[in-house]
Amino acid sequence: MTTTSTAHAVSPDSGEHWSKEGAWRVADGIHRIPLPLPMDGLKAVNVYAIETDDGLTLIDGGWSIEVARDLLERCLRDIGFGFGDIRRFLVTHIHRDHYTLATVLGHEYAADVALGLDEKPGLDLLNGKLELTGNPFLDVLRTAGAHEVADQWAAGPAELPDPAWWQYPHTWLVGDQRIAVGDRTLDAVHTPGHTPGHFVFAEQAAGLLFAGDHVLPTITPSIGFTVPAVADPLGDFMASLTKVRALPDLTILPAHGPVAPSSHARVDELLVHHEKRLDLSLAALAGGPLTGHQVAHHLPWTRHDHAYDELDLFAQGMASMETKAHLDLLVAQGRASAEHTADGVRYSATG
Repeated sequence: MTTTSTAHAVSPDSGEHWSKEGAWRVADGIHRIPLPLPMDGLKAVNVYAIETDDGLTLIDGGWSIEVARDLLERCLRDIGFGFGDIRRFLVTHIHRDHYTLATVLGHEYAADVALGLDEKPGLDLLNGKLELTGNPFLDVLRTAGAHEVADQWAAGPAELPDPAWWQYPHTWLVGDQRIAVGDRTLDAVHTPGHTPGHFVFAEQAAGLLFAGDHVLPTITPSIGFTVPAVADPLGDFMASLTKVRALPDLTILPAHGPVAPSSHARVDELLVHHEKRLDLSLAALAGGPLTGHQVAHHLPWTRHDHAYDELDLFAQGMASMETKAHLDLLVAQGRASAEHTADGVRYSATG
């Protein structure tokens, strides 16, 4: 893919780097507000404020940290609003940079918080409704054969969930539906893959797609980094891309990165990217059975085609889990088989 890197991407609404602070007008009555993600390679998350006669609807909320909350308050004030004017949050998915500030503010200011129902198992885990004996990603890593990475993740500082960050939403989104936002109509489209309950919101009349992490203009969203684990996250993701491709061609309003002109073009690039990764993963199995962690060593990573051993510890774990997701899809397609062993799941090419 030949997109501009996230690190250097200028957004057309601001004429500045996409993460520059401000409330940037992307359409009449809609502003993009990048909020900071300290110590995160993505740098920022875009929250979108939609004006109505009754107040504001926000697409996503940001990470519930003081610097993000303060900046959101200042940016809303710059366009004539405050937290008390927020009537609703439409949250694309459960990850902390999208959900946690939404649920905190929603419960403080009596704003409705809506989230996809298929995120409930993740919230149940975070709220102690499901058994949680440690970092839930460790089992996923070990199933992928990344035992040394799992041990190093386990040796890191334990981080207990803050209950205020993970309160349940007021409204569960179930299936595709239309949502009135003032005079606008948004099509809420269920797009599992990045997470099981991910939703995008399309305003077809205005030609806009609030894309969350499903369609990102400069990077590919992580796949397989989900607990509780699901059977075929990459298959879900590619089916969801095809679903969004069936919509009209829309301007992408992404969660990370600049506003981009064509959902069709970007979806096509993402589908080609993953088809190539599937072929590379299958080719790695030519020498015999391998785990996801072992196959990850055969693949290039990031837009700079880094070797696996050049990645940092966190990225190595993500790479191992994402490679396992590619191998699981190859099994679902009948192009590979899987055997559960003490070292993790081992995959073999078929035919």
